[in-house]
Amino acid sequence: MSSADQNEDRQMAAMLKIAVPSENIYIDKLSGKDFERTGYKEMVGKLKAGDLLYILSIDRLGRNYEEIQNQWRILTKEIGIDICVLDMPLLDTRNGKDLMGTFIADLVLQILSFVAQSERENIKKRQAEGIAAAKARGVKFGRPEKAAPDDFGRIVKAWEKKKLTFADALEMCDMSEATFYRRLREYRLLQGDGKGK
Repeated sequence: MSSADQNEDRQMAAMLKIAVPSENIYIDKLSGKDFERTGYKEMVGKLKAGDLLYILSIDRLGRNYEEIQNQWRILTKEIGIDICVLDMPLLDTRNGKDLMGTFIADLVLQILSFVAQSERENIKKRQAEGIAAAKARGVKFGRPEKAAPDDFGRIVKAWEKKKLTFADALEMCDMSEATFYRRLREYRLLQGDGKGK
């Protein structure tokens, strides 16, 4: 189970509803796209042949087609456990252990793995398009720019004449060194003294 972008309470309730003991519920605070998940790794390390793993949805195994397929193979073939995907009853390896049942489960897995990856790619694409559209409308991202104080020119002149230390100038402007130099460059360009480069 993952909780970075999902509702942890909803997932926990689903597991408790099917009587999974709370000590057998593993939670990762990271997204399924990042397989450096400690809870997942701990759980896999404790699984043994014949165990049953409940997962809420197929994308809990990974966020791309290849990773989902790989994790499914490791869990069902190498370790030898059964998997029940709660939101997709067709993906329950306890059903249809014959050739036809295995074929259907593998086919459904292939399709759902593809859908999970496609959905993730579409989300990223829509997000990028949304950011680009917002930027085109003039929306600023990140920390707001720190404006120079009204007496910036006086502070700069005092600093240039060595009446202020650099640290004092930074403190009076309430700026970092990088921001001070950026505002200084802008100030000099506005003053037209050519030192702004």
